[in-house]
Amino acid sequence: MTMRNYPTIQDIREAQQRLKPHVRHTPLLRADKIEKAVGCQLYLKPETLQITGAFKIRGALNKALSLPREEIANGIIATSSGNHAQALAYAARMLGVKVMLVLPVTTPKIKIANTEALGAEVILFDGDNAARWRKVYEIAEGNDYAVIHGFEDPVVMAGQGTIGCEILEDLEDVDTIIVPLGGGGLISGIATAIKETKPSVRVIGAEPALTPKYFYSRKNKERTSLPLKNTIADGLRLSVPGRNPYPIIEKYVDEIVLVEDEHIIAGMRALAKDAKLIAEPAAAIGVGALLAGSIDLKPDEKVCAVLSGGNWDLSDLAEIYNLAP
Repeated sequence: MTMRNYPTIQDIREAQQRLKPHVRHTPLLRADKIEKAVGCQLYLKPETLQITGAFKIRGALNKALSLPREEIANGIIATSSGNHAQALAYAARMLGVKVMLVLPVTTPKIKIANTEALGAEVILFDGDNAARWRKVYEIAEGNDYAVIHGFEDPVVMAGQGTIGCEILEDLEDVDTIIVPLGGGGLISGIATAIKETKPSVRVIGAEPALTPKYFYSRKNKERTSLPLKNTIADGLRLSVPGRNPYPIIEKYVDEIVLVEDEHIIAGMRALAKDAKLIAEPAAAIGVGALLAGSIDLKPDEKVCAVLSGGNWDLSDLAEIYNLAP
């Protein structure tokens, strides 16, 4: 396997072939009703409909299938805020190997339950991302497990980049693609696929205003660590940009916009009401950015918002959607 710390378009095309039998080519859905409120032609890429309910299966499976069998024979391990965990649990079950996931104590119950239902061993850990990774490497060393990082690994990024290829296949004249921005693995893969194939397409990262790590890193021209605040978009909550994604994002992502939690919630509501899609907050952030008017658009612009995942607790959703219990 390559020792590069970034994926190439070739890596992404290979990932597409490798993943074809195992993941869904999710549809591109025209969001006619939301268009009126945002003032552009809006298409949704609903990875909410993906196996395991999120895009993470693409990267996790691409990596797991790329590793020699003897390397994963004892098992695989990672930490995640939930969706990477479910994806790895699915990949491990498919390959018949053991998997252990170190999850933050704040992980939504539904993500923990889904991960365990797929046969994974879950350890809930109270500590920040860096502390969780130290725990992961400690366990990995003691048990000879393979570590699969959710956004630093270029093979994982290549798997996520297959979304970019699918968007271009289904809407070749797309003008702008909006991608949720957490660790940076998703947008790194997609932006590489887009810019290496059709550089005229604008790629925008949408980041929660409460965790604006990439936004300020771009301003400061270096990776900048920020105090961790609670945002409703738990899947995008990190205090520092990924080491490997950061230079890719600086190279290929045209713009980073910040989105307030209230607009993320408005995005979730619009998706449920007008597109009949259940999106977790992290997935709704792009639509939230459009509703907030954070992105300059031409009226005939063809915009694609990537909905990264839909794994959220129904009781939490009831509150968001103002539904009676």
